[in-house]
Amino acid sequence: MTRRLGPEPLVIATHNAGKLKEIQALLDPYGVKCLSAGSLGLPEPEETGETLVANALLKARAAAQAAQLPAMADD
Repeated sequence: MTRRLGPEPLVIATHNAGKLKEIQALLDPYGVKCLSAGSLGLPEPEETGETLVANALLKARAAAQAAQLPAMADD
């Protein structure tokens, strides 16, 4: 499935400034503005998934719901 981002920022579900910087650099050519979950004061959810993918989904969904913005995560 392909989704397009609107004008709102993309929340990167991380509290790691270095990770935010890396992802922002990848998305800069596409005009995507990134905000970290940490900068928004969002809590880090407990990583209870059984795989890295499950944990990334858990973090992205928690950030998206809390911020009411699109979000992504890696793990």
